Amino acid sequence: MNLTLIEKRLLNEFQHNFPLTARPYAEIASRLDVSEEFIIETLDKLHKQKAISRVGAVFTPNRIGVSTLAAMSVPEDELEKVADMVSGYVEVNHNYEREHDFNLWFVLTATDDQHLQTVLQDIEAGTGYKVMSLPLLEDYHIDLGFNLQWT
Repeated sequence: MNLTLIEKRLLNEFQHNFPLTARPYAEIASRLDVSEEFIIETLDKLHKQKAISRVGAVFTPNRIGVSTLAAMSVPEDELEKVADMVSGYVEVNHNYEREHDFNLWFVLTATDDQHLQTVLQDIEAGTGYKVMSLPLLEDYHIDLGFNLQWT
């Protein structure tokens, strides 16, 4: 994927300290010397190209609602289809592939445990594959941002 300098700056510079204002995209636009509309259109384009999965806050687990890390073992030839199905749930923050028998991992957040269990069961029923739920037992802070290196 060939990204412009503005796209690279947008992806790299706003992983942390995202403006918490009524119009955050206007503030980002001002810092990057472009229009607010350009920022919104660029984020939409990057989302459609699957360069980004979402723009949103990351909260400490189980402070707002409940969450779990989940894993599935999916045949390689069905992985993309199942991952797209899993990503279709608004409760799923993100999913990713790992090189393991359990090759599809995702984080699911819901309003309460009953809703979380309902979504997990629905994913199993819809995909035909068992979901292993790995709820948080001990909290460790892992910074999800990283300095993107461009070649």
